[in-house]
Amino acid sequence: MYAIIETGGKQYKVEQGDVIYIEKLNIDAGSTVEFDKVLAVGGDSMTVGNPIIDGAKVSGTVLSQGKSKKVVVFKYKAKKNERKKQGHRQLYTKVQIDEIKA
Repeated sequence: MYAIIETGGKQYKVEQGDVIYIEKLNIDAGSTVEFDKVLAVGGDSMTVGNPIIDGAKVSGTVLSQGKSKKVVVFKYKAKKNERKKQGHRQLYTKVQIDEIKA
């Protein structure tokens, strides 16, 4: 059984036992989190919400908080002596999916 959930403006296809990296949530490591925005549930038969499925939930455990690798943004304009270098590290939350309730 799998589910498609929405969190942080992105959609993720998850199954029980999966470990996913999502946009940062303000939840401590070791606590549980529930995702209410379940867009679809699949397995033997497919159930699609309009836009979400009422009563469906996906629960998981927060494993850790962290930062991803640095992304370097370098802007350059030829013959103008214009150079701008920026770096960015996106914050994430590592979640293990425990249960899908459909």
